[in-house]
Amino acid sequence: MVKAVSHKWEFKARFRRHAFGWKSQPAITRIKQAVTEIKQAAKKSPVLAAEGAVLFIERVSPALAHVDGSSGAIGAAVNHAIDALVPLIASAPVDAVTRDAWLERLWEAYQADDIPYIESLGNHWGALCAAPDVASAWADNLIGTVRLSWSPSPDLHGFFKGTTNCLSALVAAGRYDEVLALLELAPYKMWHDRQYGVKALAAQGRTEEALRYAEAERGLNDAPFAVARACEALLLAAGRAEEAYQRYGLLANQGGTYLATFRAVARKYPHKAAGEVLADLVRSTPGDEGKWFAAAKDAGLYGEALDLASQAPCDPKTLTRAAHAFAKTQPAFALGAGLLALHWLVQGHGYEVTRLDVYDAYQATLAAAERLGDTAGASARIRALLAAGGLGQDFVAKVLARELAS
Repeated sequence: MVKAVSHKWEFKARFRRHAFGWKSQPAITRIKQAVTEIKQAAKKSPVLAAEGAVLFIERVSPALAHVDGSSGAIGAAVNHAIDALVPLIASAPVDAVTRDAWLERLWEAYQADDIPYIESLGNHWGALCAAPDVASAWADNLIGTVRLSWSPSPDLHGFFKGTTNCLSALVAAGRYDEVLALLELAPYKMWHDRQYGVKALAAQGRTEEALRYAEAERGLNDAPFAVARACEALLLAAGRAEEAYQRYGLLANQGGTYLATFRAVARKYPHKAAGEVLADLVRSTPGDEGKWFAAAKDAGLYGEALDLASQAPCDPKTLTRAAHAFAKTQPAFALGAGLLALHWLVQGHGYEVTRLDVYDAYQATLAAAERLGDTAGASARIRALLAAGGLGQDFVAKVLARELAS
């Protein structure tokens, strides 16, 4: 029997009930610190780290009860913490008694999570069981209640906070036909539940059926990104990378920014040329061509970057930064970026534009022009931009009046 030694966790005192006020950032910082502390412990004792992970999950939701979660940042931080800690619990070398005790503690915390913050724990229940027989036992305990909650009888059906745990445990136990049969009872077709049908079919090597199952009868509130990610993973696992890219690659890898999306797609599909990936992404967002400027620049596609930024609005500050950064190494590109920054400023684009922003764009443009020996030509092009007019013409002209007078 392997037992964790006595240990004083620093995070324990910080995660008391109602420990945090309404601001989310202090809580997010403490969550990250707790995960780091637990991961450090795992280097010396996997069992100790797993015990710490269970303790953290027990305490995190009550501690966050007063935190403002409207932005979604605190919820995301907790989900990331759970994703990081579940593998530590699942892989810990402990006897059945210890694991059962951990699962009971996590179950109680999960049931008491009213906000909820640790809702995603249900998706990991099969992994937390760590063995098919344990997962099967949990499935047996929960499946009857799931059937009742999905009963067509109005006197029986209702919400059961354990449905996800049951489905996850059934998949982990290898009871795939029962997963599919149970899902047929669901009163609503929701991806949150149906993803386990996809996993059950995929585990049996039934890739085409899994794809059809994922795509069929989507609920009104399903996230297309999640469905695309699951289908993409199926095709990649089957060695069908080109099909995965064509059908799901662009949607499945949406990031928080256009640049993040490009990087995610390019990284996952290294057999695709960067220019092809960029062109496909641009076509998928008509009217947003300028927003792909940073992605093109990041890929070294300088001509394409300038072309995109000329087609649709691009943040002038982004263009100015590029002009400064590439003045020495790619002066022609830098000059083009600087002129486009001024163009969009003249057209009235940009967020909270100040006089300094206009002057900075002008200076970056002139610095690139000097490298090319064409300051006179650059000045002429800037005057032409102002002459063409735009919502920001008067403001930009006023800022640059002295520079352009000479």
